[in-house]
Amino acid sequence: MPPSIESLDLPPFRPRFPWWGPDLQTLAVLLRPAASDLSPHRSERVCFPMADRTGDILLGMLDRPAKPAEARPLVVFIHGMTGCEDSVYVLSAARHLLGCGYTTLRINVRGAGPSRPYCSEIYHAGRTADFRRVLEQLPEDLTAHGIVAIGYSLGGAMLLKYLGEEGAFAPLRAAASICAPIDLIATARHMMRPRNRLYHAYLLNGVKAETLGEGARLTAEERTVVRRARTVQEYDDTFIAPRYGYRGALDYYELCAPRNYMPEIRVPTMVLAAHDDPWIPIAHYKDFKWGDNPWLLPVLTPTGGHVGFHGDASNRPWCDVALEKFLERLDTMAG
Repeated sequence: MPPSIESLDLPPFRPRFPWWGPDLQTLAVLLRPAASDLSPHRSERVCFPMADRTGDILLGMLDRPAKPAEARPLVVFIHGMTGCEDSVYVLSAARHLLGCGYTTLRINVRGAGPSRPYCSEIYHAGRTADFRRVLEQLPEDLTAHGIVAIGYSLGGAMLLKYLGEEGAFAPLRAAASICAPIDLIATARHMMRPRNRLYHAYLLNGVKAETLGEGARLTAEERTVVRRARTVQEYDDTFIAPRYGYRGALDYYELCAPRNYMPEIRVPTMVLAAHDDPWIPIAHYKDFKWGDNPWLLPVLTPTGGHVGFHGDASNRPWCDVALEKFLERLDTMAG
C-alpha cells in the first residue's frame, strides 16, 4: 500500500514570486529554457525497438548519479503531450532525484522528441503497449531494486491506464502521475474555453509538427487532414481515431480515460494535481472515490497550475520534493 499523505511530511505548497496564479505557474514551465546538462551525473543514449512490426524505435536517456545510493529503484519518466526527454519538468525532476542517488531513465514516447526520426507512428493516450515493451527490455542490472514510473500530463494518463490494465501484475514497485487528465472528454472541452485559447494553439501546433515530422509515414490524405485540423479534438477525431481503430474522438477519449482504469490499480501510486490547473478540470479528481482503492494516494493542492508547483519552500518545484518524499517513504516501508 502507498504511504499516507501525513507520512510524507510535505511542506504546504505556497507559490513564490513571481509565479503567482495558475497561468504564471504553467507558463513558467513552458517558457523557461531547459538546461539539459545534468553534470556531474552521466547520461547515455538507450534504444527500445518496438515489437509491432513497424520498425519503430523509442529513444531514451539513461542518467546515472554521480553518487549512487544503495538499493534504489530505477525511476522512469514519461513526458506529456508535445514534450520530450528534455522538457523542463522532466529535467528538473531527474536532476533532483539523481542528486538523491537514483538512476533515472527519460523516455521519448512514440514519435516525440529524439524518437521522431525513428518512428513511423505517433503516440496517443492509449499506447500502453509501448510502455510495456520498454519495461520488457530493461536490463536486470538496472531493475534489481525495482522500477518506479512517473508520468506527466498525457504521459501520466497513459501510465494510469497501463497500471489499471496490469493490476497486480504490473512490474513496478510504485508510480506517480502529475497533472494527468483522468477524464479525456471533459479535458478536451475544458481546453476549448476562451481563456485557454493560447494554450490550445500551443498544443495543436506542437502535435501537428510532431505528426508531420521526419520519419512519419502518412498518406497524402492524412497529411492534409492533420494540417486542416482546427482543434486538438478535430485532430483526434479525423486522424488519431481512424488511424488507430477508434470510432471517433469521443470513443477514443472514453476508452482511454484513466478514471475507468484507476479502480484496478494495485501498485502504490501517488496522484498529484492542482485545483487551479488551467488545463485539467479538477472536478473529476474531487468526484473520484479514492477511498475505494487504498493503493492510490491523492495529493491535491489548492494551487500549482499545470505541472508548475513553484513554491516558496525551495527553488525546486514542489512536485519534485513530493516525489522525493514519496520514494523515501516507500523505501522506509520496504525496510
